Amino acid sequence: MLILGIESSCDETGLALIDSQAGLLAHAVYTQIDMHKLYGGVVPELASRDHIRRVIPLLEEVLQEAGRRKEELDAIAVTQGPGLAGALLVGVSIAHALGFALDIPVIGIHHMEGHLLANLLADPAPEFPFIALLVSGGHTQIMKVSGFGQYELLGDTLDDAVGEAFDKTAQLLGMSYPGGPAVSALAEKGISGAIDLPRPMLHSGNLDMSFSGLKTSVLTTVNNASNPNDKTFRANLARGFVDAVVDVLAAKAVKAMKQHKMKTLVVAGGVSANKQLRNRLVYEMKKRGMVVFFPPLKLCTDNGAMIATAGLERIKHMKPEDIRAHFKNLKFGVKPRWRLKEAAQDLRN
Repeated sequence: MLILGIESSCDETGLALIDSQAGLLAHAVYTQIDMHKLYGGVVPELASRDHIRRVIPLLEEVLQEAGRRKEELDAIAVTQGPGLAGALLVGVSIAHALGFALDIPVIGIHHMEGHLLANLLADPAPEFPFIALLVSGGHTQIMKVSGFGQYELLGDTLDDAVGEAFDKTAQLLGMSYPGGPAVSALAEKGISGAIDLPRPMLHSGNLDMSFSGLKTSVLTTVNNASNPNDKTFRANLARGFVDAVVDVLAAKAVKAMKQHKMKTLVVAGGVSANKQLRNRLVYEMKKRGMVVFFPPLKLCTDNGAMIATAGLERIKHMKPEDIRAHFKNLKFGVKPRWRLKEAAQDLRN
């Protein structure tokens, strides 16, 4: 079975082809970072317009790379939510137009389910069950994953996502959007402990998290600095911020593993590419006889491969009559605030 995956939930246009036997055949991503960094963040209308310009050329690119024709497609998987409504509509509209023309099913995918299942493209790949740490610009969650479509939310951020905290810290340090890679690189030049920042909810007793207070601490530290542009100060502040984030995420992940007697941790989302977080989680898991999986670096950010993978898994778990309901569905729409629990419920229904 040949699946086309389409991702357009925010500021990356991603398309990919996955074969149920041969695996990932081709994938291409166009990022809008250079456009949005001029504004310090994503501008929804500009994002939507750029998706319109990029999606068809990317489709042609992946087909050519894989040596396939669109007539060979068996199904299309597309991000239906959550995300920016206008950006989602571009991908969903293209998917349903192609599906209608080719008379193949179109499967709506939850964006975070895609990130979660991107680890299935790793070698080796994790096996169910496991604890998942989802860390991105819009989500910071800990979940128990008993099997495909069986997701239990264990902990969530009560305010800002960790990726958002990275972006805001980068702005305070005079760096452009997106902030994650820049802050991580600067932190490598800093000294741990030189600037000590709070670890919000580290000892809360549950698996919830909070990062707004940490952002405020970074702002206060910058405002109180005699020379906030000093290279050493900036590096040490970046180090203090990254250490605080990693301490919280690692502690919560370990706590979840112990509480639910799990041996496998799966990390997903854009922040899963963070060097310091990867190193710390590998250390913590190895020390306890546990194992941690990360998606390939090229698949940490938004991409079509993760959506195609989720689509393939959904089709495997659908009844034939359910699949038929996804042919030529002209009542399609998007779900900007779709919860993963609701997506899992859709599968069971």
